[in-house]
Amino acid sequence: MDEKLLQISELRKYFNMGKGQILKAVDDVTFHVNKGETFGLVGESGCGKTTVGRTIMGLYDKTAGDVIYNGQNVHELDEKETFKFYRQMQMIFQDPYASLNPRSTVKEVIAEPMEVHGLYPDKKEQLDRVIQLLEEVGLNRDHANRYPHEFSGGQRQRIGIARALALDPDFIIADEPISALDVSVQAQVVNLLKRLQKEKGLTFLFIAHDLSMVKQISDRIGVMYLGNMVELTASDSLYENPLHPYTQALMSAIPIPDPDIEDTRERIILEGELPSPIDPPSGCVFRTRCPYAMDVCAAKQPKWQEVEKDHYVACHLYDGSSSENNRPEVNIGKKPVQS
Repeated sequence: MDEKLLQISELRKYFNMGKGQILKAVDDVTFHVNKGETFGLVGESGCGKTTVGRTIMGLYDKTAGDVIYNGQNVHELDEKETFKFYRQMQMIFQDPYASLNPRSTVKEVIAEPMEVHGLYPDKKEQLDRVIQLLEEVGLNRDHANRYPHEFSGGQRQRIGIARALALDPDFIIADEPISALDVSVQAQVVNLLKRLQKEKGLTFLFIAHDLSMVKQISDRIGVMYLGNMVELTASDSLYENPLHPYTQALMSAIPIPDPDIEDTRERIILEGELPSPIDPPSGCVFRTRCPYAMDVCAAKQPKWQEVEKDHYVACHLYDGSSSENNRPEVNIGKKPVQS
């Protein structure tokens, strides 16, 4: 049986914008991450996925809900316990340019968390550990005395990964670690993360908006829209049978390198603008852009339910409010349509 290392229950994170305005960045999100797996969290910009990651880490205080890591409530830890918690969970940030101190050498960047936590007090032992980490991420000892501006974006992200590994954590939150990189470099970084996970037994929360890349690394995937989780299932199941209309639209946008399939697949274009999280639509937050919206969608929020085994979705099309004839059936590239 899978061991649940991280459990998120009804997590909410609201920001007070002043003048009575509340921005609901994360609104009632529930999921778990099993030990040793990679859980992908996807959605378009502004959906709240990064806020989820930062709230899990404790960088943001939660508004409501629970973040349970290895049996401990992250937001109820005292200062000493929080210090120990950061030995177990680390974060790789999105921007490899902004996340590294330009005044510090690579050696100093990677060694800093070791010094904060009192690891490797012997300077030679510390340097050996830094070089070991550099080699593990595909760099070498000659890079240790250079500064971040001397590296490419892909190399800087490798330095960020080495820094995240400095405390030998069990869990890593990778917050869009490839979005600022060239396509050719993205695959290299994803392969690096997969190799490190296998070698070190790591658990990942992989946050991204590129569904095609998320599939290459994730065991299960959760799809977010406007602060809400709308679908969650195994990676293969999500790609073969997406249930939520929003997920189907995202899947239809992924190009397929097969002209026979690409010419026959259906491309779903969402109409309208993404609503503001300060003033989200009533009921289902996706209804203003959904081609299958019904009266019930404006009246009440869809419940989070298991439609198929281990396949969860929040949509009125699957809760008995609609007949099966109204459920969307789209060709998003499974096979060519026979004439």
